[in-house]
Amino acid sequence: MANTHISTSNSSPLKRPLSMNRRSFLKLALSGGTFVLMGSYPIFIERNIVQVNHYKIPIHNLPISFHGFRLAQLTDIHLGFLVSKAFVEEIIHRTNRLSADIIICTGDYVHGQNTVQEIDQVWPLLAKLDAKYGVYSVLGNHDHWADTDRSLYWLERTGQNLRHQSKPIYKGKERIVLGGAGDYWEDQLKIDAVFADSDENDCRILLSHNPDSVDTEFITPLSLVISGHTHGGQIVIPMVGAIVLPVKNKTYSSGLIATPKTPLFISRGIGWAILPVRFNCYPEIAVMELVNPKLLA
Repeated sequence: MANTHISTSNSSPLKRPLSMNRRSFLKLALSGGTFVLMGSYPIFIERNIVQVNHYKIPIHNLPISFHGFRLAQLTDIHLGFLVSKAFVEEIIHRTNRLSADIIICTGDYVHGQNTVQEIDQVWPLLAKLDAKYGVYSVLGNHDHWADTDRSLYWLERTGQNLRHQSKPIYKGKERIVLGGAGDYWEDQLKIDAVFADSDENDCRILLSHNPDSVDTEFITPLSLVISGHTHGGQIVIPMVGAIVLPVKNKTYSSGLIATPKTPLFISRGIGWAILPVRFNCYPEIAVMELVNPKLLA
């Protein structure tokens, strides 16, 4: 009996440490797997989930016939490292299938610097964009960093060029005026010159890659400015906000923002800039529905 008791007693402590080691190993493995998943999620998963987000944009002087007019915005595509040509091509197809009234593109179509190759890859894809009332584009800082002359060449060749000019869009006798600024960092904005031929009561909508453009000196009344550049911060911590915003005005993150001069809409864009990650900040194709507040009452 004593030997049996001792044998049982001795075997039990030998098994328990082994059992505990197995549980510890499993916990460690699960914890490690969780950390790997958490680490890979913003790089390999969320960064590639492109949402189509719809926004109602009230404009006080929007002509009645333009109530419900839909704009699809593409911005900050950043074709290049980790953003493939096939990925961009699918974005183009998805945007066309939205059947928006116009498509607007607000810059940073390529990622690299000093690279004509990326420019020549992305623009034939952008040329496939199609909308009833046209496709209109401006450049961003990365387009200039890659090659200014080549970017301007494609901007003009595609017929999408809105840089430093404005285009009236008519529905019957009523119109809105769409204008395009140069890049805030690498070009001249020329906002007043862009709308020099517009009328005092026109509904003027400006495309400007960098939202800091709103805080510059210009006197032309604008009904709306549409921008990108911020990527929405890419990493957005709940209760804290966007971690990195490459703008002077840190209130300029994403969505519709009221500024002292004009309403400002900022899209989170498609690609990445400083880090190849997104967390709580999905890439987006933004679809804006313009509405006249008087018709919503």
